[in-house]
Amino acid sequence: MLGLLFAGTSAFADEMLVIAHRGASGERPEHTLAAYERAIDQGADYIEPDLVVTKDLVLVARHENELSDTTDVAAREEFADRRRSKTIDGRLVSGWFAEDFTLAEIRSLRAKERLPGMRPANARFDGLYSIPTFAEIVQLVRAKEVETGRTIGLYPELKHPTFLLQDEGIDSVDLLVRALREADLDDADDAVFVQSFEVGPLRRLDRLVDVPLVQLVKLDDGPADEPALRYDDMVAPVGLAEIATYADAIGADLRLLFGPEGIPSGVVDDAKEAGLDVHAWTLRKENAYLPPMLRRGEAENGTGDMLGMVTILKAQGIDGVFTDDPGLVVSALAQ
Repeated sequence: MLGLLFAGTSAFADEMLVIAHRGASGERPEHTLAAYERAIDQGADYIEPDLVVTKDLVLVARHENELSDTTDVAAREEFADRRRSKTIDGRLVSGWFAEDFTLAEIRSLRAKERLPGMRPANARFDGLYSIPTFAEIVQLVRAKEVETGRTIGLYPELKHPTFLLQDEGIDSVDLLVRALREADLDDADDAVFVQSFEVGPLRRLDRLVDVPLVQLVKLDDGPADEPALRYDDMVAPVGLAEIATYADAIGADLRLLFGPEGIPSGVVDDAKEAGLDVHAWTLRKENAYLPPMLRRGEAENGTGDMLGMVTILKAQGIDGVFTDDPGLVVSALAQ
């Protein structure tokens, strides 16, 4: 099987960026300063905050604008009347939404593990950490750069920017541009990537900032702001050439890069031909998230062969990998 994965590859990539997916989220509740700091201490090149917006227009880090999966909001009686149902990107979602809370109210919430069944050890930290603002994440990165003497990158994702603009009147693109400018992080040589599953926001960002931009693509569906587009078409050669007119890389679901038998799909080569880097998501240590040939033992949450997966990604010329377990990936790359 590994022979198929290495087919057609002449040499390993010189280096592969380690992007801490929501921080070291395999070890701490995601999108907390504790998760980001642990990832930095483990040697991650970039930390990745997903950004949503409060009612008073502050960027904060959550995987989704719906808060109940990652905070204790559902147990907070004072916020019981905030429960809503909203149609977000064509899907009906019920719960509590960041854009209905002020920053002060958001700060009163406490983070919890999103996958307690898969990661019970992380649930030990439930209730300990608050929700960080983007400004606080920048402050952490700068403090750790002084401490470590190395550059630490930021890789923010704007969550549902078209929904927020059209349904809530919140321009998260403008808020991020202002935040990057205020932090002096809007130039091409800054260690920043900005990513989105949508096309229009990236095109706007291409006109407003000089940092590299990343078009996210996944196995199903298409961009919420371009209903006629499908991600499958976007990773065909013509689609990749179009992405290259406004973005510098694709952030691709691993399932788009490799078929079910482990054979490379050709997307990496086509992206490179279009002048795009390829960042793959998401590498996790648990067997449930690894290809069958790299699973070890029967437990879904048992640790599989991370070194094998890193070797495969390097062999295929992947430029960067999003991972919940940056320490393991850094160690694997060292080998």
